Amino acid sequence: MHSSAAPPLLCRLGLLLLLQSLPPLNVATAAAAAAGENPFTPKSYVIRYWKNHISNDLPKPSFLLDKASPLTAAEFAAFSKLAGDPISLSARLRDFCLRANLFCFPDSPPPSVQKYSDNVNFTSYVGMNFTNYGGDRIGSADSFVSYSDETNLATDNFRRYGRDSAAHTEAFASYGTDVNRPDHSFAGYGGGATGGGGKFTNYQADVNMPSLRFTAYSDSGNGRAQAFAEYSKNANSGSEGFTSYGKNGNGAANEFRNYGKNANVMASEFENYGRTGNGGRDEFASYGHDGNQPENNFNSYGNGGNGGGESFTSYRNESNVGVDDFRSYGKKSNAAEADFKLYGRSGGSTSFAGYGKDASSQKTNFKVYGVNTTFKTYNKEGVAFATYANESKGDVAASLRASKGKRVNKPAAIEPGKFFREEMLRSGGVMPMPDIRDQFPRRSFLPRAVVSKLPFSTHAVGRLENIFHAGNGSSMASILVNSLSECERAPSSGETKRCVGSIEDMIDFSVSVLGRNVTVRTTENTRGSNGNIMLGKVEGINGGKITKSVSCHQSLFPYLLYYCHSVPKVRVYEADILDPKSKFKINHGVAICHMDTSSWDPDHGAFVALGSEPGKIEVCHWIFENDMTWNIAD
Repeated sequence: MHSSAAPPLLCRLGLLLLLQSLPPLNVATAAAAAAGENPFTPKSYVIRYWKNHISNDLPKPSFLLDKASPLTAAEFAAFSKLAGDPISLSARLRDFCLRANLFCFPDSPPPSVQKYSDNVNFTSYVGMNFTNYGGDRIGSADSFVSYSDETNLATDNFRRYGRDSAAHTEAFASYGTDVNRPDHSFAGYGGGATGGGGKFTNYQADVNMPSLRFTAYSDSGNGRAQAFAEYSKNANSGSEGFTSYGKNGNGAANEFRNYGKNANVMASEFENYGRTGNGGRDEFASYGHDGNQPENNFNSYGNGGNGGGESFTSYRNESNVGVDDFRSYGKKSNAAEADFKLYGRSGGSTSFAGYGKDASSQKTNFKVYGVNTTFKTYNKEGVAFATYANESKGDVAASLRASKGKRVNKPAAIEPGKFFREEMLRSGGVMPMPDIRDQFPRRSFLPRAVVSKLPFSTHAVGRLENIFHAGNGSSMASILVNSLSECERAPSSGETKRCVGSIEDMIDFSVSVLGRNVTVRTTENTRGSNGNIMLGKVEGINGGKITKSVSCHQSLFPYLLYYCHSVPKVRVYEADILDPKSKFKINHGVAICHMDTSSWDPDHGAFVALGSEPGKIEVCHWIFENDMTWNIAD
């Protein structure tokens, strides 16, 4: 028993209360107890629950039972009691997250770094608090190498770092690479600093769902330079916010090179960037190159600035779709220069609203500029269009006068093998397999006795934010709201849905739709992902007849949460997956074919990939890692 979980007497009393609600022990569980296994852990309880609610004797699914809460019996009792008291549970958040295997950002202060002096190399560190570090220093340097790498959670805080310093430099090399859900905040970083600079090289490469915030970064600085090279390369579905970056700065030079290259659905927000700055120079080279659906918003960028300049070279080239919005860009600036070269030639759309309004002596050059651009309330003086790909130079003038622009978006690229036709599920066939690996952080279910006491609605999100220490505007706050909103969304026509945070709730929902004679399946492993596979033996579930199923997909939440919904008119298949060269079996896959797609959105990715429309074809896909499908047992 862990003494930190609860006093011994409380644990015993809690266990007595829990025993009153538990189903009776069956023979198998009694035998396990005799062998020394505790029958009152959450996992043992789930095994009994399965036995009492599922009518067949098929083997219990180990992949599902492995997701049961790892709490001990004593911890189960203690946290069941704490769950009814949000204040007490919030005070024990770090312990709760650790013992229950949850996804959290506990805000207890990380180890202090104040003891370090000048010229420090921070190598292979994780989760440090650099608040007020390096203030008022002269001529020193810090190096962050392989910092917060290859970890599941990376929450780093650089608040007022290097404030009022002189000629201080810092280098972030291979910082936070290969991290799942990093959360980094640079607030008040380098404010009022003179000279020196920061260099971010290979920062946040290969990360999943990053949240990076640069707030009041280098404000009121003098001659300070920042370089972002290979920043967020190969990142997946995240955001960067640059708010009041370089505001009131003097002679600042910022370089974004290969920023967001090969990234997927990345969003960058530049709010009040360089506002009222003097002589600032920003260079965006190969920004968003070869990305998928990048979105960049430049709001009030460079407003009121004097003598500044921006260069956008090979910006968003070879990317898929993408949206850029330049709103009130360079408003009331003086002698500002902007060059757009080889900008956005691959498609997507760009909107310039209020660009350069009330500016004086402005120079803007568009050379080999891409398609689908809208200009509204644009300062036309000092603007040159050369080899403008959207329309001829004369038509540009007409477009400016009419404040209209062409917008022809192309559909997003669909990963090969993500959707396929039923006829491809045949023995000996070769086909591409998408990346079926689970991209979410590893978590466990909570026992129903715990999760049922926690708030779960958008109306009560404030209470949930307090429990999980999710401050306003934080990544965790967004996670909570997004998942709760999806769970509260009205079901589609003919759909029955429920979000479940315990295995017991998942069993109950599946039984309510399919009856007690059910089983659950998933793809065995992830081998074959991102390559060609060969199919061995292919077998249709329930004799290959059209049936219905319950599909369960993960949602991002502190504890393991699944969005489960009934899926009518499907065929479910199991298939041996072989290496196409050696013909050896490497996986055992589960695929589901939706036979009625008449109610699907015409823009659904399946129709983009397969070239059809709703109701005219069936659509099949693999069950990805840690997703699952429930079916009536054969």
